[in-house]
Amino acid sequence: MAETKYVYTFAYHENERELCQLELSTMLKPVSELRSDSGSYVRSERCIPPGRSPFIHGRLDILGERDSVAELLPIAREIRLQQDETFKVVCLKAGDHAPDYAQARKLEKEIGMCIHGTAQMKQPKVTFGLIQTGQKWIFGQWTGSDKSWQVHQRKPQNYSTGFGVTLARALVNIAVPEVEKHRLLDPCCGMGTVVIEALSMGIDTKGNDLNALAVRGARVNLPHFGYDANRITLGDMRDLEGEYDSTIFDMPYNLCSVLPDHEQRAMLMKLRELCKRAVIVSTEWVQEHLLESGWMIEHYITVRKGTFVRHVWVCR
Repeated sequence: MAETKYVYTFAYHENERELCQLELSTMLKPVSELRSDSGSYVRSERCIPPGRSPFIHGRLDILGERDSVAELLPIAREIRLQQDETFKVVCLKAGDHAPDYAQARKLEKEIGMCIHGTAQMKQPKVTFGLIQTGQKWIFGQWTGSDKSWQVHQRKPQNYSTGFGVTLARALVNIAVPEVEKHRLLDPCCGMGTVVIEALSMGIDTKGNDLNALAVRGARVNLPHFGYDANRITLGDMRDLEGEYDSTIFDMPYNLCSVLPDHEQRAMLMKLRELCKRAVIVSTEWVQEHLLESGWMIEHYITVRKGTFVRHVWVCR
């Protein structure tokens, strides 16, 4: 455990617990159990930008781990910043046995006095973090989440029953834990929420929808955030061609009618031809259709918003 390179802190709303845990376990492949209380943190060997996840507060790149803060001071003394690099030290509001305000300021000052550089509390170029996990104190360089993805909540066009940005972003991370050279398909993309989140992470993504109104809205939303509207196509997903590494498939639903079973199976079988991996979302129970279509289920969770429940299956 002492060789772990990174500690991530995170938080979630209670009804997003399963979603958060599945996202982080898929994306970070943690080497420690996900702590899911007020001091939530997880340790990992994987380095990702904290802003990828809607739940992560930041990443601590570990410089040292000791039994006491006093034993971390020699590590701080080795830090020599450039002349124009200002810094500050923060006790993270996470971990086990987080210190109170007065103790936190005392520990920050002790470590800060050891670092060779100019302290700057408001807008430092470098931030160092301190956290207690179990009986150990960990010191490292801290990178907070920029939360820039939140601007996507203000899309020009929206569906009242469409994915929220948090859900869409988490599903992208579950579908695509490693973004390099990955192709993602959203065959029923609606207003393009999933496509926008994926593109913002640098994932090669295509969206499609049978509803001309939805496609028109998606083609407004993508350019609003600087993305190519031509990534959205109009048509039946069963006519799509190509090969994709994964898909996020929000199965079509209507509050007044139910999609016939044979059409659901046809869509799922088409996905088997197009994609190696799938995150299937449905307001109905379609597990039997998934298995009949040849998909192997790896994970299942629910995401709730009031009385509205979405079923989520991760399949290969």
